[in-house]
Amino acid sequence: MDEHQSESVIPEEEDLLTHLARGLAHEIKNPLSTMAMNLTLLEEDWSGARGEEPPAPDPRERRSLKRLATLQREVVRLEGILDDFLRFARGGEINRAPADLLALVREVIEFQEPEHEAHDIRVHTNLPTNLPLAMLDEGAFRQALINLMVNARQAMHGGGELIVDIARQGRWVDLSLTDTGVGMDEEERARCFSLYWSTKRGGTGLGLATVQRIVSEHEGTIQLVSEKGRGTRFTIRLPLLVELTRSDGGSGEAPEESTPLPESPTDS
Repeated sequence: MDEHQSESVIPEEEDLLTHLARGLAHEIKNPLSTMAMNLTLLEEDWSGARGEEPPAPDPRERRSLKRLATLQREVVRLEGILDDFLRFARGGEINRAPADLLALVREVIEFQEPEHEAHDIRVHTNLPTNLPLAMLDEGAFRQALINLMVNARQAMHGGGELIVDIARQGRWVDLSLTDTGVGMDEEERARCFSLYWSTKRGGTGLGLATVQRIVSEHEGTIQLVSEKGRGTRFTIRLPLLVELTRSDGGSGEAPEESTPLPESPTDS
């Protein structure tokens, strides 16, 4: 087989493996959903059997209820792993259209607000009043933003600050998320986008890999600045839809270096 033929077979094999992996994940997800439903019904049976104002559970009931709760948590965890895997396996299935990036970012911040409040995380924003549209698959890009916010939240165990900043750079827009969490060392920075690599207990290692893939599918780039003990900044650069006859005052080229982490957050 010549070189050209060899190269043409590899994508077909990868497509087949991706198709098989997605099918297997769906086959696992279906019984997991059934298990979750039955565990919920079992919990309701326990509650109903003990009446509206039940007495304190005896030792046997406490053990059973504890095991039931453990099973429910494990099913939820496994469903989360499969959801992450399926999102990653759907790579390339995006449908971009002109969209308002500012509105999307505000929507995600509002959606994540209860989680941030529950973890004592204060969100600060620095957003322009207007911005040209960008070509986005809103569902996919929303997931990328959520993944980054979840990653930031998990890095701030005792609470902290999350700064969301949007700045136009000529024909491009920079979207930055900066946290005051634990930060990363050199090895963690080098590997954080790698598949199935995670420093978090129970982490799937798919969150940041999915973000990187989604950004690439939007013809963008993602940069990372992080320092152990100080925090982390992710900056996504995306192209904007700008009229060809309009002067934008910039070349649209991405910067080669990133600015250092801020000493303190900027209030919204």
